[in-house]
Amino acid sequence: MAKTEHPMQALREFLPENSFEQVVYYLNYYKAELTITRKRKTLLGAYRNATKDKNHRISVNGNLNPYDFLITLLHELAHLLVFEKYGHHIAAHGKEWKQTYAGILAIFLQDQIFPQDITAALYRSLKNPGASACSDVELGRVLKKYDAPAKGVLIESLENGQIFFTTDGKKFIKLKKIRSRYLCMEINSGKQYSFSALYEVVPDKENIQSV
Repeated sequence: MAKTEHPMQALREFLPENSFEQVVYYLNYYKAELTITRKRKTLLGAYRNATKDKNHRISVNGNLNPYDFLITLLHELAHLLVFEKYGHHIAAHGKEWKQTYAGILAIFLQDQIFPQDITAALYRSLKNPGASACSDVELGRVLKKYDAPAKGVLIESLENGQIFFTTDGKKFIKLKKIRSRYLCMEINSGKQYSFSALYEVVPDKENIQSV
């Protein structure tokens, strides 16, 4: 995976207005190294704790819109703060992380950095923050509004029986909703997979089946 180290000033282009100084304060204070990566399929950001010969390391996908980028960065900063206080002796997204993330997020919410709809969704999520924005469907749906125009559609918008393609060219049929996710079957293999409601796909408009 190709990565690019960015000088602090270059970080501005990835962040919403009025958030740069506060973000840089945290990164400098905790001597955290920030790496901005290309899009990763399975995660938006990652944190690795400091060791004897390495500083704290945070990576965030560079393809995210500025609000999603900041929220992901704060998510990883919360992991850093929790490690500083508790080390490895707690669950990754347990109550300590939830409290820490909610606390740091509240600080940025006070600065009116986010649009009103994202602010409202974030305040609702503060009571029980999810392990990622993707796991909070309501928040994820609002954040999607600020992405660059999508080539496909969200899987939740398809009817059951609709055939669609994923970005890697695999062909699926949408079966049914299970809680907040959608059960789909890969047509070539017959294997079933669970997709997030906010997963982007390309529908095959010529094909829809009864299920």
